[in-house]
Amino acid sequence: MLAEERFREIQKYVESHGTVTVQELTDLLNTSESTVRRDLTELHKRGTLIKVHGGATTVGTSVRTRDEELSVRRDRNTEEKHKIAVYAAELIEADDFVYLDAGSSVDLLIDELNEESAVFVTNAIGHAQKLLKKGYEVLLIGGKLKGVTEAIVGAEALESLNRYNFTKGFFGTNGVHPQRGLTTPDSEEALVKKKAMERCAQCFVLADSSKIGQVTSITFSDMKESEILTTELKDSSYKKYKNIVEVK
Repeated sequence: MLAEERFREIQKYVESHGTVTVQELTDLLNTSESTVRRDLTELHKRGTLIKVHGGATTVGTSVRTRDEELSVRRDRNTEEKHKIAVYAAELIEADDFVYLDAGSSVDLLIDELNEESAVFVTNAIGHAQKLLKKGYEVLLIGGKLKGVTEAIVGAEALESLNRYNFTKGFFGTNGVHPQRGLTTPDSEEALVKKKAMERCAQCFVLADSSKIGQVTSITFSDMKESEILTTELKDSSYKKYKNIVEVK
């Protein structure tokens, strides 16, 4: 296959999948990894895709390395997030022991809570305050407080989580991708998310449509290990995953 033919095939595949790995392209083109890497470098120079560590992503899919302030994220895609929050709140049952991850989608979930006997644990100061105002029993894990996301992280947070056995956990994410998994821009928050998920009997990830197909710098879980709550999928290739729920 000539170079320009490979370029067209690579570009088509990347645009279809959002983010791809070198191995995927190697299998697709039946060529060597070194050839694929050279092709990605050339296409990156042309500006038709973005070469990242281990693969490539579309120009419109940025691999972010920093998170945004909670107030900024809270006001984005609010209609979708509200639909997901209403659905998620109905999953909480009597006497559930629930972990609530920091983040804007989970923040909206708290507004929709109806089950009065559930007990909550969270690593978010704002979540704890809202839960208290609604009359819930709430436990706040210890650790270092991050200013940007208002999340508690660090070694003390991880040690604190080791004591708990949650019936359900609700998590936010910055990206959902079949190969790259669930991602966040922050390594400390990734560790807390990963540890909390390990302590949950059931994990639910709240991800509006803007998160589907996106990748940020740190993976904290495989995509298939949680039930992912989103709205209508714009990319039909995700419909084959039985753990993705399209909330109407």
